Amino acid sequence: MNQTSLHKLFSQKKSKNNKELFDLRLATNITLIQKQFFSLYPEQQHQKHFQKLLDLLPKLFTLRPEELKQQDFDRLKSGNWYQSEKIVGMQLYVEHFNKDLKGLHKRIPYFKKLGVNFLHLMPITTRPKGESDGGYAVNNYLQVDKKYGSKEDLLSLTSAFRKNGIYLMLDFVVNHTSNEFSWAKKAMKGDKKYQNYYYTFEDSTIPAEFEKTLPEVFPETSPGNFTYVPEMKRWVMTVFNNYQWDLNYSNPEVFLEMLTNLVKLTDMGVDVVRFDALAFLWKKIGTASQNLPEAHNLISLFRMCLQVVAPGTILLAEAIVAPTDIIKYFGEEEKRGNECEVAYNASLMALLWNSIATKKTELFYKSLMHVPAKPKDCTWTNYIRCHDDIGLGYENHLIEEMGWNPEMHRKFLLDYYCQRLDWSPATGMLFMYNPKTGDGRITGSAASLLGLEKAIATKNEGLMEQAVAKIIMMHGIILAFGGIPMIYAGDEIGTLNDYSFKKDVSKKEDNRWVNRPMQNWDVISKLNNEISPESKIFQTLQKLIKTRKEQPVFADTNNLELYHTGNNHILSFERTQENKGLLVICNFDENPQVIDSSWIKKLGYFSKGEPLDLVSGEKIGLSSGLLELIPYQIIWLKKA
Repeated sequence: MNQTSLHKLFSQKKSKNNKELFDLRLATNITLIQKQFFSLYPEQQHQKHFQKLLDLLPKLFTLRPEELKQQDFDRLKSGNWYQSEKIVGMQLYVEHFNKDLKGLHKRIPYFKKLGVNFLHLMPITTRPKGESDGGYAVNNYLQVDKKYGSKEDLLSLTSAFRKNGIYLMLDFVVNHTSNEFSWAKKAMKGDKKYQNYYYTFEDSTIPAEFEKTLPEVFPETSPGNFTYVPEMKRWVMTVFNNYQWDLNYSNPEVFLEMLTNLVKLTDMGVDVVRFDALAFLWKKIGTASQNLPEAHNLISLFRMCLQVVAPGTILLAEAIVAPTDIIKYFGEEEKRGNECEVAYNASLMALLWNSIATKKTELFYKSLMHVPAKPKDCTWTNYIRCHDDIGLGYENHLIEEMGWNPEMHRKFLLDYYCQRLDWSPATGMLFMYNPKTGDGRITGSAASLLGLEKAIATKNEGLMEQAVAKIIMMHGIILAFGGIPMIYAGDEIGTLNDYSFKKDVSKKEDNRWVNRPMQNWDVISKLNNEISPESKIFQTLQKLIKTRKEQPVFADTNNLELYHTGNNHILSFERTQENKGLLVICNFDENPQVIDSSWIKKLGYFSKGEPLDLVSGEKIGLSSGLLELIPYQIIWLKKA
């Protein structure tokens, strides 16, 4: 049962105590929980494991702090809180932002000044020294790494966040652990129980069969999907890096252990759990072992169990896959709305970068119009940059329909962003290029990819003005699009690429660190200087965030409609709520563009005089029935 149905039930049960409400949630969800469990673990062999699950759920609920149980109740009564127009997020590395958890605590006033009230902290749990995939090689799911502070520091921070109305998202690396995790250590010592917690094999026969169809995630630095471990005298599946061991979810004990870790993580005050690499959760010979039906059943099982124990916490799907596959992580058919409540809108992100490079929006429209509507109780996280690379996961047949060659088009994008074209303003880097396939990805900060680094280096005022306009336009789109906007820390002040990673032995082979900069508090202290590009970006985003929160039309109720304008440089979409409307229009070209405004008039935007553009604060007039947009302009047109 989805969140909306549950909150209606609970609003009628105010006199019930927490235990009775737990029993009600379990009774509501038990049928689907049982079905999903036995779809993965056949009933004849695993009845005892299902009973273990039924025994585990009330134990986990009993351990949940009373304050969070009350918060669960309040959130269920309030409905889908995560679809509110008042939520604006930021993703950051704690050590790059302000040293540690205590330092982050001190910066709460900065978040409130900008308007951010949803924070995604990159992994803060213990990890191996040296290479750790940015913390995604997990030594312990619940222990805070000493460099960030202590568990008490985290609990103090989450308490402060609740008092200041700030939501917290932390990662749950659900697909793998590090090779230093307690289970991996026991496995290496020969413990068969824990060897079965991973995909381990005595010889390379079965790994060789897997390899026939498994793609490579990091072909340059970690080719192949298996690693031989001499201490164990066995091969182990390592899809990401050789120090990250894939968990074997075909073993129900693994699910029970990981569910326990998940709930205990939420008990520390985590509001949103980011399910990392969830597309990889189920492995099957003869397949790519990504996006398998069993993976979806497993995610749904996690979600339904979490909803019983901690219903105020939601799941975000980190599934950077094809557009038609992303939508599946909300759940389909009987699982519809019963997998993750939130998913990364990776398609939107990739399509925006395509439009910047091509100055055209055709692929944007074609791609998004092919994506099925999401469930009404789910939402997107919209972003232009994150800690990771930019993948080019466009659908080939849509590129071909435009008369383009998919391989050549991807090559153009890599050339444009990775400094292979003299005329391009972008200063990105090529990541994980595979010469066998021509596939590659892009790294770089938003500001550097959008031309600000080159503009400053060449002292080109015109290029600088365009770069600032692009940065504002891109953020203006994600703030207005349906879902939770997520700003990457530093982008709000136009932070450039950070090349210091090249001098760090543990980072130099991974150029994603170029877009993981230190927060520049010196720049932030000078934001009153309205002339600097950093100030222009910050103050405009601050204004747009405030404006977004004042407009209920931005709440995500599947109230978005794309409009073709007849001009391929222009993107336009409308958000509506009853009789209210807000029309977004953007120009992706470096030249002024005009569009016929008759269709805008038909939508009612000029019925009561000239409408207000909430971005510029000025009313928009028309000249000869045409609307003109200057280069990289974004308009939020409010219906009068």
